[in-house]
Amino acid sequence: MVLQQSLPPADLSRRRRVGVLLICSMSLLIVGLDVTIVNVALPSIGRDFGSSVSGLQWTVDAYTLVLASLLMLSGSTADRFGRKRTFVAGLIVFSIGSLLCSLAPDQTTLVVFRMVQAVGGSMLNPVAMSIITNTFTNPKERAQAVGVWAAVVGVSMALGPVIGGVLVTSVGWRSIFWINLPVGLAAIVLTLRFIPESRAPKARRVDGVGQALVIVLLSSLTYGIIEAPNRGWASPVIVAAFAIALASLIGLVTWEGRCDEPLIDLRFFRSVPFSGAAVIAVAAFATLGGFLFLNTLYLQDVRGFSPLKAGLATLPMALMTMVLPPISGRIVGTRGSRIPLLVAGAALTVSCLMLSQIGATTSFAWLFAAYVVFGIGFGFVNAPITNAAVSGMPRAQAGVASAIASTSRQVGSTLGVAVVGSLLASALGRSAGVHAAVSTHAGWLVLAGCGVIVLVLGQVVTTGWAHRTAELTARELNPEFLERPA
Repeated sequence: MVLQQSLPPADLSRRRRVGVLLICSMSLLIVGLDVTIVNVALPSIGRDFGSSVSGLQWTVDAYTLVLASLLMLSGSTADRFGRKRTFVAGLIVFSIGSLLCSLAPDQTTLVVFRMVQAVGGSMLNPVAMSIITNTFTNPKERAQAVGVWAAVVGVSMALGPVIGGVLVTSVGWRSIFWINLPVGLAAIVLTLRFIPESRAPKARRVDGVGQALVIVLLSSLTYGIIEAPNRGWASPVIVAAFAIALASLIGLVTWEGRCDEPLIDLRFFRSVPFSGAAVIAVAAFATLGGFLFLNTLYLQDVRGFSPLKAGLATLPMALMTMVLPPISGRIVGTRGSRIPLLVAGAALTVSCLMLSQIGATTSFAWLFAAYVVFGIGFGFVNAPITNAAVSGMPRAQAGVASAIASTSRQVGSTLGVAVVGSLLASALGRSAGVHAAVSTHAGWLVLAGCGVIVLVLGQVVTTGWAHRTAELTARELNPEFLERPA
């Protein structure tokens, strides 16, 4: 079947472009809601199924792990077969997965259905970002559009804990997955009606070997980190998991460097802003994933908050992540990425250091301040990450470039939950008498270290030398593509 092509993105009216941005942002809304709502519901899920700490980790990480594994494949698939078609397919699968999650009879089944959700989710955000990139071709407009896109993260964070708290408290945790169904259905209808089809001029083959190596790498690494506290860090199973992860990484780099049409074009990483943005994304989203996991357990299990009260408590952080991304996007569009990245790194570091001091009776004023500072940090970080990922790259490869950035985010979130959860489980396992609040301290210090990484790399990737490497990379990828990265 031949797809009917709509107007090229560059020819769309401003009103139509804004409509495309809003529709694409709906996908980020349901994915963001899913993350924050599930975190609020973790203690209730744990009590219902009798889950251990590792079981709760898998409830979160089964989703982000599959998402991270398939994002790049989805990006290249969208470039090949059509971004609109792939986007709609993702909405359908994600909605079906959400319905299945609400029907899960036990912990294992819930984890499996979360993986189904993730298959659909992998076809949403990177493809939507590719649609936005091909719609907003002006660098300044694109940076502002990315700022609006990033603000949706804040909206989902603001709505997710409150909606999740209300649903878990009044109806039960299964209802948290129902919220995705009406939003997903509306997004499907609007996408079919208003978003034009687009694809890369040159179709790329599917890199099956590269995809398999990515899945093995992320799965074995995550398994080793999560299960090590239970099995022992020196146990043969855990050592084997880390050995497989290392071998997969070496194999992936070797294969991708030789493959004619690789899943991951290693030439992208010759651009310091691009490769730096990938590392910053891992660090920033490890901080977010770890924050949501530790803070939810602290507020409900240590402080005894209800799901609704716990959700309301984190509103200061969520409001900052909603208000600040458009401001960050405007700063990126007019003055570059340095200021937002430095603010983000400093704020994330300070907030996590503050939270590393919490106890069972810490005043809410201290928590409130820490949440606000964390929200400032995360509110500033998303727009420069996304802009660096797609600026300086040919629009024909926008799907793959944005998918790599999205993959870095999900890898970070996966590792953040895995690492801080393992530290929490290890601390509780070493001493049955240790207070749960104290057992979170090591995790918060690790997350503070992630903030330092954002701060340092924020300076490095915005230097003149870094910009020159981006220009050289852009010319190598496409000699006619001379856009200067922000």
